[in-house]
Amino acid sequence: MSSKYEPEFKHKIVKLYLEEGRSLRSIATEYGISKASITNWCNGFNEECEAQSKERKPIPKKAATFFAKKNG
Repeated sequence: MSSKYEPEFKHKIVKLYLEEGRSLRSIATEYGISKASITNWCNGFNEECEAQSKERKPIPKKAATFFAKKNG
């Protein structure tokens, strides 16, 4: 049976691993979750960041075009 974890909890765990440098084993033991779950959440977080990064790239071009038309 798998447990459903809130996104806030997942982000907390990912932050402990990626930003604070905690080991998978220590986090898994402390929070009672599997190392595989932590790895999956980290992979999902990385994919989410990449997707957001791709979405943001056109924004400066649109802004530049908008301001060029407005000032031109």
